[in-house]
Amino acid sequence: MTVHLPRTAALGGGLAVVAALALSACGAAPDNASATADGKSPATATSAADLGGMDALVKAAKKEGTLHAIALPRDWANYGALIDGFQKKYGIKIEVENPDGSSQDEINAVTSRKGQGRAPDVLDLGSSFALSAAQQGLLAPYKVAGFDGIPEGQKDAQGRWYNDYGGYVSIGCDAKRVKECPTTFKDLLKPQYKGQVALNGNPTQSGSAFGGVYAAALAGGGSFDDIQPGLDFFAKLKKNGNYTPVESTPATVEKGETPISIDWDYLNAGYAEEFKSKGVDWKVSVPSDGKYAQYYSQAINKDAPHPAAARLWEEYLYSAEGQNLWLKGYARPVLMAAMEKAGTLDKAAAAKLPEVSGTPAFPTEAQQTKAKGVLAQGWSKAVSG
Repeated sequence: MTVHLPRTAALGGGLAVVAALALSACGAAPDNASATADGKSPATATSAADLGGMDALVKAAKKEGTLHAIALPRDWANYGALIDGFQKKYGIKIEVENPDGSSQDEINAVTSRKGQGRAPDVLDLGSSFALSAAQQGLLAPYKVAGFDGIPEGQKDAQGRWYNDYGGYVSIGCDAKRVKECPTTFKDLLKPQYKGQVALNGNPTQSGSAFGGVYAAALAGGGSFDDIQPGLDFFAKLKKNGNYTPVESTPATVEKGETPISIDWDYLNAGYAEEFKSKGVDWKVSVPSDGKYAQYYSQAINKDAPHPAAARLWEEYLYSAEGQNLWLKGYARPVLMAAMEKAGTLDKAAAAKLPEVSGTPAFPTEAQQTKAKGVLAQGWSKAVSG
């Protein structure tokens, strides 16, 4: 990747994003236009085998010719290279709507455009939002070829969602604007950081900001069952004047508007590389007092207007090519262990990942649902005024 934008949904290389879905024509979705010669429908396929194999899936997807995506910034986790790679390989145009949108924006687009040709085909969601979408019956079960290599606990048994890439909450800092860069959540409370500490979005809508509050909770004596200390931390950060409501983006980092940003390590690492040539000395550290790792999740809209292209996109993302492109964006691909074992991992890219010790743990579905409820009730109050 290179960087992000408010990925309240996502963050992620540099070139302009393709046309918005809002310009797409409305219409019934999906239809059987891409059905195989023997009448098999991509809309109900739970694997490529259901359509007769990858060749049949590719043929059906090319027949559709288009993929609707949403909230995929090109500078978030190397999505620009992934989009370009897919289009070049299959000749299928990807239209990205609202690249700076959030996970909640993605879900809203699915529910509000049900049955419309401009609905998103695929989703890249913060894990808690993927769980919510599955609970609402919005996602299509589909297992990619590499499904078995995805670790247990990082996929839905039915294949309605599965983790794709992830990283750790980190602290990014503009070393030319900040005399001494903070490396822990405790440091962030120091008076010299007044008005400098930002999040990437609102944690009630943004997966990255949600992770930031969870990490702060762990640093403050909380747990996966208790995110309240994270709310308390940001309330204190707001009260002492260190918290800024400006959402950190590549633009705010480059301009110095968010000199300290709590964000995923792959985004902060991307900023360090992206803006070095522009004179920004961006330092990245994973706070020792609040290690929180999380993955984003892939999913297919149950009513995708381009069901074959949607399924082919997922196959591409979970191929060695797709997984290594995320890795080149400093994100840890979910199939990393399986690829290392198979000898298909890009070792040079893996060696550039920010150093972290220990084995990451992840909150359960119930714990994430509870945490979202606490944030929904208390976030505005914590940072208001």
